[in-house]
Amino acid sequence: MTHFPGKLALQQRVLTTYRAPLFDALAEACQGGMDVFAGLPRPEESIATTDTLQVARYMLARNIHILRSPLYFCYQRGLLDWLTDCNPDALIVEANPRYLATPAAVRWMHRHNRPVIGWGLGVTPPQPPPSATGGERRGAGSPPVVEKNGGRWRGVYLRQFDALLTYSHLGAEQYAALGFPADRIFVAPNAATPRPTRPMPVRPEKFAGKPNVLFVGRLQARKRIDALLYACAALPGPLQPRLVIVGDGPERAALEALAKSVYPSAEFAGAKHGAELEPYFLAADLFVLPGTGGLAVQEAMSWGLPIIMGQGDGTNDDLVRPGNGWQLPGPDAPDLSKGPDTLAEVLREALADASRLRAMGAESYRIVRDEINLEKMVAVFVAALNQIR
Repeated sequence: MTHFPGKLALQQRVLTTYRAPLFDALAEACQGGMDVFAGLPRPEESIATTDTLQVARYMLARNIHILRSPLYFCYQRGLLDWLTDCNPDALIVEANPRYLATPAAVRWMHRHNRPVIGWGLGVTPPQPPPSATGGERRGAGSPPVVEKNGGRWRGVYLRQFDALLTYSHLGAEQYAALGFPADRIFVAPNAATPRPTRPMPVRPEKFAGKPNVLFVGRLQARKRIDALLYACAALPGPLQPRLVIVGDGPERAALEALAKSVYPSAEFAGAKHGAELEPYFLAADLFVLPGTGGLAVQEAMSWGLPIIMGQGDGTNDDLVRPGNGWQLPGPDAPDLSKGPDTLAEVLREALADASRLRAMGAESYRIVRDEINLEKMVAVFVAALNQIR
């Protein structure tokens, strides 16, 4: 693998648990090592964070959260002192204009003739401030961007960076549309898992009894598991699947109560981790996440499963495609269980043809093996660093 010959510094608002493997892998690709600067979220955001990295060095920032409804800002105290101490050859920061200390860090780097890369989703439309149901779905651990000054102002903000990293081709197109040079925009598809090393499981061409639909993740409102229960109940009897829901969270009691009246056969397996998940992925025919977020999607793909998932912020557009699954209407859709293009209709289409599901599952496996994995993501980061140094 190509390496970055210098020392890298990387800023995040928070250090999410699922990002730790990426940062350690990126640190291994930097010959001078890597330092990470990140703080803590607000308690109501329910973001899983860690303070442990195996390879990269971590410094805890003091995040000062500033709420000016409907806007949110964050000032990270100590950012310049950290930069001075670690003295990096390059810096990667979240390209979020609401992080108030970032411009000073960019100026510090440029005074020392060192490059800065902005890392972001693209240009998102105005959204409400982060809440207990937000945060985790943001790939870099940042809440939704709220911008009210138009494209011209956003273009000015972006021009302080020497290059941009984004998760999707949609994000790259949005940045280019604001005038940022296309040859300095790098697409690093959002990955949470390494390239699979096990062979793809072999499943029979026909269902062995009822088809098995699997959900894995935290049980919270934005995952829209209620819609999944209603959708399964709306299917004709022969297509009604064995529905297995793996996970725990604040909505579990309410969902179990709903299931008793809507879809009594639904199974709630509780929280499972690591090797405990393997029998669930092996037994499944289809993985469904009606809402947003869901780090288990890529893991499900590595087990050769087709995917149904809700549209989020564009980060999954390259992950779930017509060849390996379906994307549902976005998070603002009023009800996924009624009307055209509903979850029930998509489930009916998916479960009507087992052999097609197997082919789609094979495509899922190919995507995470060849295109979207931690190794590929690190390679794009290193390529961006080497091009601008």
